[in-house]
Amino acid sequence: MGKTPENRQWKTLDRDLGRISQVELATTYVSRPLVGPGIALAFMVLAGLTAAVALGQTPVNMIVIAAAVFGGYMAINIGANDVANNMGPAVGSNALTMGGAIVIAALFESAGALLAGGDVVSTISKGIIDPASVADGDVFIWAMMAALISSALWVNLATVLGAPVSTTHSVVGGVMGAGIAAAGLGAVNWPTMSAIAASWVISPVMGGTVAAGFLAFIKAKIIYQEDKIAAARRWVPVLIAIMAGTFATYLAMKGLKRIVKVDMGTALLIGMAAAAASYVAAAPYIRHLSEGMENRNKSLKTLFGMPLVISAALLSFAHGANDVANAVGPLAAIVHAVEFGDVAAEVSIPQWVMVIGAFGISFGLFLFGPKLIRMVGSQITKLNPMRAYCVALSAAITVIIASWLGLPVSSTHIAVGGVFGVGFFREWHAERRLNQGRAKLPEAKRIAPEERRRRKLVRRSHFMTIIAAWVVTVPAAAALSAGIFLILHAIVI
Repeated sequence: MGKTPENRQWKTLDRDLGRISQVELATTYVSRPLVGPGIALAFMVLAGLTAAVALGQTPVNMIVIAAAVFGGYMAINIGANDVANNMGPAVGSNALTMGGAIVIAALFESAGALLAGGDVVSTISKGIIDPASVADGDVFIWAMMAALISSALWVNLATVLGAPVSTTHSVVGGVMGAGIAAAGLGAVNWPTMSAIAASWVISPVMGGTVAAGFLAFIKAKIIYQEDKIAAARRWVPVLIAIMAGTFATYLAMKGLKRIVKVDMGTALLIGMAAAAASYVAAAPYIRHLSEGMENRNKSLKTLFGMPLVISAALLSFAHGANDVANAVGPLAAIVHAVEFGDVAAEVSIPQWVMVIGAFGISFGLFLFGPKLIRMVGSQITKLNPMRAYCVALSAAITVIIASWLGLPVSSTHIAVGGVFGVGFFREWHAERRLNQGRAKLPEAKRIAPEERRRRKLVRRSHFMTIIAAWVVTVPAAAALSAGIFLILHAIVI
């Protein structure tokens, strides 16, 4: 059949439709990266509307509405950066899928913030700035606004660069920078700042040491035993009981204080009761799960899978209870100053402010969290369920020890320090075994020193990036906050 005008018309139409399909595909591909920022922007607008409904749209309250927008922005960045520390090890060890981790973290972070989150927060972020030095209500409001904006911007930048940083330290830096810009260097409580600077070293070293200690214990008592399964039946319930007791102690101190004052002794008793109950429940569960398992390391990974998932969920709950209040502190301070016209050292956090914090974290985690989760879980060092469980145990225990000693530690630094601790312990242990076996090898089969250096088990590039980000966080947030305050002061005051 010849090419009639009608046939040529249909072929031309098919080609045009094909081009349109390609354009649609290209448009979808290009617009995909804009979906996350678009949803985040919509949430920030919703946060402002929530403040407007809660307080009414008077001219004075427009400041609070603006602060609520930036509070939503800060919460999104917490979800994108901070939560990765709790879920990264579980995902990196393949105990959880990325989707499962995001769902669990979103639920437990929100529950921790709303059920056990502090109802009172220090507006000056743990006494960084003397309230008397910024007694002028207008100056104080704009100083807190600058702190909120700068800390959110810094955490956002760190997330883009792939560096897990402490949101609490970002807020501390923001408050310090705005306070210096508003009232001078004398406004800063330098002993408190010195203690926070010391926590840059204390937090990761404590976290790494505890994690390495537990990994050494697991290797000695379970992995290197002749009958691994029998050893696991004996010791895995003990490790689960330690985790349960530690979290019960921590949550008793953090969560129950809204109902009744709990001292350290009472919290420890609650923790011991939870540990005993967990051991009674875990022993038959591990025994049943291990029936018929082969005597090899792969079987051990299965036994640690469920405890690791539960520990990741509890870490998220504890993080929501502890860190969200710190992050929304400047917003709560602004609300108090606008409503009552004074500057207080401590204020109550309105429920709608905590809701913005809780839901903002969930949105940030869902939209931007996977990048940092992958980095913490698999790009620093290789994790399996046993190593990841050591990180989770370390994070819980170190926070309890630090609270007891009164040390200002960062949950971010502890968790990532635990990952480093596990990785560096593996390096040391592998080198030790290599040295023991090398003496038995002929000269020709020995590994050259250059090759051994290349086989490091911790990525040094990530290690240096993260350490640099930790050190820079407070001064960078402070400088950014001071600049933003000076701009706001020139415009509105």
